[in-house]
Amino acid sequence: MKLDAVDIAILAAMQENARITISDLADRLHVVASTCQRRLTRLEENGVIQQYTALLNEDALGYEAGVVVQIALDSQSETALNAFECAVVEIPEVVECHLMAGESDYLVRLVVRDMRDFERIHKAHLSRLPHVTRIQSNMALRRIVRKSPPLPNAVE
Repeated sequence: MKLDAVDIAILAAMQENARITISDLADRLHVVASTCQRRLTRLEENGVIQQYTALLNEDALGYEAGVVVQIALDSQSETALNAFECAVVEIPEVVECHLMAGESDYLVRLVVRDMRDFERIHKAHLSRLPHVTRIQSNMALRRIVRKSPPLPNAVE
């Protein structure tokens, strides 16, 4: 989908505040509300806006630590990958999981309350994931950046 300057402006405003009203969005962009609504609907229907969600403060919810875990599997067969992926999405503390190219097969990000909570998750969940041969955990000391991806330049 080609995005023009108005589409980019809509996306930028939505990244800043997804709860902005159509009226306020239209005023901000100097377009009529019906045009703004039509464009927003088109962005949603074309999958540019995937979903609306609240960005929760992990600290306020009691998750005082973040853990990044590199996981290697015993096989890269479709069966092994599917079994792992179906199991890892069931762990509530897993907030991201990426299939990787390189030394590890997966990179998993967890939120935990403390080290004892991580030990519980490691024993009860991570070590029991199917086809796992190696788990390497790294504790995040502090988050530096958490943001949406940059917007592309408008294509006219």
